[in-house]
This record gives sequence, C-alpha cells and structure tokens, in this order.
Amino acid sequence: MYEKFGISKDIIELAKQVEEEIKPEFEKVDKIKEENSLKVLMACQKYNLSDMHFGSTTGYGYGDIGRDTIEKIFAEVLGAEDSLVRNQFISGTHALTVALFSMLRPGDTMLSINGKPYDTLDEVIGIVENKSSLKSYGVKYEQIDLIKDDFDTEKIIERVKQGNVKLICMQRSRGYALRKSLSLESIKNIINKIREVNKEAIIMIDNCYGEFTDIIEPTTLGADLIVGSLIKNLGGGLASNGGYIAGKKNLVELAAERLTVPGQGKEVGPTLGVNKQIIEGLFLAPQVVANALKTAIFASRMLEKLGYDVSPKYNEKRTDIVQLISFGDEQKLIKFCQGIQIGSPVDSNSIPEPWDMPGYTDKVIMAAGTFVQGSSIELSCDAPIRPPYTAFLQGGLTYEYGKAGVLKAIEGLVSNE
Repeated sequence: MYEKFGISKDIIELAKQVEEEIKPEFEKVDKIKEENSLKVLMACQKYNLSDMHFGSTTGYGYGDIGRDTIEKIFAEVLGAEDSLVRNQFISGTHALTVALFSMLRPGDTMLSINGKPYDTLDEVIGIVENKSSLKSYGVKYEQIDLIKDDFDTEKIIERVKQGNVKLICMQRSRGYALRKSLSLESIKNIINKIREVNKEAIIMIDNCYGEFTDIIEPTTLGADLIVGSLIKNLGGGLASNGGYIAGKKNLVELAAERLTVPGQGKEVGPTLGVNKQIIEGLFLAPQVVANALKTAIFASRMLEKLGYDVSPKYNEKRTDIVQLISFGDEQKLIKFCQGIQIGSPVDSNSIPEPWDMPGYTDKVIMAAGTFVQGSSIELSCDAPIRPPYTAFLQGGLTYEYGKAGVLKAIEGLVSNE
C-alpha cells in the first residue's frame, strides 16, 4: 500500500528500521495516554455526564447545563478551580488576548520570562504598533530572555522583587522560536522561586500544544491561569473551534466578564450545538495527543537519519507535540511543507506557498490538509521563511495517518535532491 501511495522502497525500508528503534519511546507515550484517559473518565463520572448535557442553547445561552458541566469537567482534568471553555474563542491567540486584557489595567506591567511570545501576540501586546494593543491602553511590557533554553532565574527574581509586575507570563511551547519547549520541571522551579519573593503577581501560562503530553498540567504546579485552544490538543480533533482559560476561580470570572459582559460573565454564551463535540473531543484527546507525539517521534528519527537537524531528538523527553526540522535551505523547507499537504486527506491537490499572513512579521508557509481549518492537532506543518529555514511539524489524529503524511513529505524531499 505504501508503494501505491507513492513511497519508494528505500524510504519504506528506512521507516521499518526507525519503527523498531522508537518502540521504547512509544511505550512511554502509551503510559501517559493511559493515565490521562483515566483522569478524563473519572472527571466525566464525577459530574454525572449525561445525554442531557449534549443539548444546545441559542441567544443569550442562559441556563446551559451542558456548558456548565463541561467547564467543571475541564477544570477537574486540568487541576484548576474553574474553567471557561467556549466556542466564542476563535483561536488560542484570542483566548490569550481575552486573558491578558481581563487581568491588566492601565499602568500595569506584564513580564514575559521566556523572551518574546508567539508572533501573533506582537500586535496584541504592542511590540508591533496597533491602536487596539495593550500598549495603547497604557499597559507596560517587559521581557527577560532565556539562557541556554532555561529561565534566567537571577534576573527574573531581581525584577520581581522590585515590584510593579501585575502579570508574569510564559509560553510552554516554542512558538516560532528555535529554543526548546519549557519543561514542567523548569516551570515548577521558577514558579516556586517567584512565590518566595512575590505572592501577588498573576502567573499565566500559554499552554498551547502542551496538554496531555504529560500526566500533569501547569495549574497543579502553581500557575494561576493556563490558556489554550480547542483546535489543538484538548479538542481531540472533534472540536470545530473554541478555546479555554482555566485556573483560579476569581481570575476565570474576570476573563469571562471580558469575553461576555460585566455582571453576566460565565452565565451567558450560547453553545449552538457544540457541547457534544467539545466533551467528546476531550474524551478522545489523550489518545489523539499520543498519536501526535508518536508521529513527531517517528518524524524526528526519520529526518535525523536523513541528515537533518531535529529538535527534540526522538528519545528526548517532550513537553509539547511540536517537532522542529531545520533544513538550512528555503526550497527544501518549502518542498517538505508541500509534501505534508500532498499527504493530507483534505486539499491534497493544493500546493501551499509562502505568503504574508495576518499577525506574522515574516512570510509564512502553512500546510494543513485538515478537516478543521487551522487545526494543529491534525497533521500540519508551518514555518516562517527565515534562516535557518526550520519547519514546525505537529499533529496526527492517528499515528498511521501521521506516518503516511510524513513519508509523503520525505519522499518529495528526497526525490528532488
């Protein structure tokens, strides 16, 4: 079947060798999947999930018992006091924006402790000028860069001791940075050190791409808020849109009042028939995230054997689903991304090209033959067109589909060398 799919015998043979090598890593992934599956199952049982919770509300969305129950289940699974899980969030960036605008007031300072956040937040913060940015409302922004892929603890503590920091944020995944993703151990350590000198600052974590890659989430380590998208890990490939904010109850309520209306907060927001998709997506998410991790591990070892720089290595501990492949050549990067598109179930006859995408400072190529537009828990690959020409691969609803897409991309890459 792989030959019919257009994969050469040499690549098929290499894939067989790689799959033997990576079996121990797959076993580790399966153990995490099993524990997270039980966590979700027990949360559904604790809140008596029932067919009546799959209903729909329109208009104001008053009294939506399905929505309210889903938010209790999400909070339980994420180790949070409360959660806001809404289809009104259009993306992870939107959920982060709502969280930031709800927590920060004119004169407040936001401190990013892992360098600059993801590119799409540049105009939200005001790093790139925008009349609707936090900066335009008088919110100050500071950042402290990482040192050797870890926190500059001394500088962070020195700054936090000075006071006047309302919110400390960190981004668990890489974004388009070439650093390693933040480990849960590092996150735990820096939170503990911050709390030794400042107990008031809000600690918020962009949790996108990281959910269910381990058996705990940052909220259990002391983070006040975590934020993410439902068309990434926790949506399980079924949620057609949406996002979440989870953490301290009072902070979640502030976020709800920013998303909806002061005085109404979580009490409003119609679900329009998506409750079943959202909760079933969460139910499947441990399995789907495990498949995405396996796809990333497979891709890492395959591309490494073909001579490319990869991060993480196939046997390194992972804290998100993102796999980096550095090609050192613009055309190879483009060819690989195009191969992912060709190996996809949707729009496989389309050829992505770099373009000036809203919210990004460089041209970006995005390959995503996905059932949900922009979904990155489905197999996708994107990259800013800048040296060292690194692709950011993520997703895979099943390992088999993920593997096939990666092989198709490799075949296109190798056949054009």
